[in-house]
Amino acid sequence: MEHQQRSQGRLSPSSDTEDIVALLAPRLVHFAGVARTEHVTRAAQELQVPQSTLSRSVVRLEQDLGVDLFARHGRTLSLTPAGRAFLVSVERALAEIGRAAEEVRADADPATGKVAFGFLHTMGAETVPGLLHAFRADHPRIRFSLVQNHGDAMLEGLRAGELDLCLTSPVPDAPDLVARRLDEQKLRLVVPADHRLAGRRRIRLAEAADETFVTLEPGYGLRRITDALCAEAGFRPRVAFEGEEAETLRGLVAAGLGVALLPPPAVPRPEVVELTVTSPRAAREIGVAWLAERPDTPPVTAFKKFLLSRRGRLLPD
Repeated sequence: MEHQQRSQGRLSPSSDTEDIVALLAPRLVHFAGVARTEHVTRAAQELQVPQSTLSRSVVRLEQDLGVDLFARHGRTLSLTPAGRAFLVSVERALAEIGRAAEEVRADADPATGKVAFGFLHTMGAETVPGLLHAFRADHPRIRFSLVQNHGDAMLEGLRAGELDLCLTSPVPDAPDLVARRLDEQKLRLVVPADHRLAGRRRIRLAEAADETFVTLEPGYGLRRITDALCAEAGFRPRVAFEGEEAETLRGLVAAGLGVALLPPPAVPRPEVVELTVTSPRAAREIGVAWLAERPDTPPVTAFKKFLLSRRGRLLPD
């Protein structure tokens, strides 16, 4: 008879793991409490739940599993071998859930929480450190997880929940994102110091149509901007080298391997000359983006408000 009762509530082998977890999870705390005390009354007092509720929960758990977890001895209980084995995993799982809950609460704390912030490689040397220094003047204990990447990868990070905010260029236009323009950064044509154009201060981009270019790889925002500006100037750039960081490109230019359209460097390099492009207008917009309709924690709200307050003065002078 007892075996028949157990079988009625037993999960079938074909049940999905998600279904099993959803069914068992509410009863695991009750099981662990009874297992620790081996007494339903004492466990009910410790857990502050009615004794009848606790008894039913444990019985249903055994029915769901199709296994006797306890041997009954009047009002006391003792774990069966299956119950002891199950308790080890349950306590480990509950401890992990507790750690996870504490972590997410800590990350959302208004004073000490965490912001996952992405930004372009070209903003890592000077812009972002300056922003964080200014922000932490009023929020000294907020923590940051910093990710440097190209624009497309950061937008995927937003969608995957890996980032809260990102600074990127071009400013994205997608229905699942919110983006705000913050500033504009001029781009310069960088040439080797011994280049035929190195004596110039200004140049029309069309004058570089016959030059070999070094650029960022496809998928990078600056690469798309470079291709678009060259097309506007009437030519398609002849690309010899593709890289992942602007300073690497600047090094390739210094080595005489080509020219490049780049934002200003954090530290000037004497081996290259940076020319102002007069036509077409060579600049890139810098913006902040986040996922639409995702609730913000207080630290993210504070940092987002700070970034929006820096419109027009995001970049170093």
